[in-house]
Amino acid sequence: MTAITVRQAIRDAMAEEMRLNTDVFLIGEEVAKYNGAYKASQGLLEEFGENRVIDTPITESGFAGLGVGAAFAGLRPIVEFMTFNFAMQAIDHIVNSAAKTPYMSGGGLNCPIVFRGPNSIPGGVAAQHSQCFASWYAHCPGLKVVSPYTAHEAKALLKAAIRDDNPVIFLEHEMLYGKAFEVADDYEDVLPLHKARVMRAGTDVTITAFSISVERALAAADILQADAGISVEVLNLVSLRPIDKQAIVASIKKTGRILSVEEGWPVCGIGSEIVTIAVADAFDYLDCEPIRISSADVPMPYSQPLEQAALLNANQIVEACMALLRG
Repeated sequence: MTAITVRQAIRDAMAEEMRLNTDVFLIGEEVAKYNGAYKASQGLLEEFGENRVIDTPITESGFAGLGVGAAFAGLRPIVEFMTFNFAMQAIDHIVNSAAKTPYMSGGGLNCPIVFRGPNSIPGGVAAQHSQCFASWYAHCPGLKVVSPYTAHEAKALLKAAIRDDNPVIFLEHEMLYGKAFEVADDYEDVLPLHKARVMRAGTDVTITAFSISVERALAAADILQADAGISVEVLNLVSLRPIDKQAIVASIKKTGRILSVEEGWPVCGIGSEIVTIAVADAFDYLDCEPIRISSADVPMPYSQPLEQAALLNANQIVEACMALLRG
């Protein structure tokens, strides 16, 4: 076993794919000379040169559009957003061009592009920098959307995303970049972009989560086991589009109860989709109604006490699980 951080995993995935395929290149703000805002492209400029690791002005619409055009021309761009909060500037290129053109061209044009960078709530940076856009992108046909938790997932899924012929939204979490995970020496080099992972097996209740919410779900599962002997299954969704319905249904069949956990907002969130799957595809196996919880339905406050009050935490997950078991 070897301990690596999520930051290292992302960097290694890009480097390995760039060595394998000269059509792969990285573009974005500060990705080259500064080694990336979060140092996820450390050393890539030195190895691959300025024609394949390209610094851009602060113009998300401009470099995202350039990346989409390059993908249409047969290259495989990795477009880094310093934060997905500002990917809104490029949303027309992502949704109207990258996601729709392969369909509208009848398969005549592929768009093998990866849009990656930090998504969600890093802490202490106020509302405009503290948003989870997972459900936004998962809503759009033509996109694949993944959001890893562990270093293994980050590396193996990013490699798969770079090789995919479809546009992939790769949502990282700033608070996970420096987190180290043990990675087996014989780990799978590439993981499928459409499979959930059981992080902890259980029999009493299922918790679905993704990205940093997996960490909170696992912490809640430890508390429930230690304090009440409750066996929790934690299902790491990993892929948000396509979402792994089979894994969700299989877990409900084991436990009879399901709780969706996410860091984003509740309205039209990933939790809404989880509840729909549970009711539509596993209704006969439910012992009570599904529950979904999230961060508060407000722009994220800058004040630290207010931010902590708005953020989802492990204790809320414990309380929701107890409510499920009482139901």
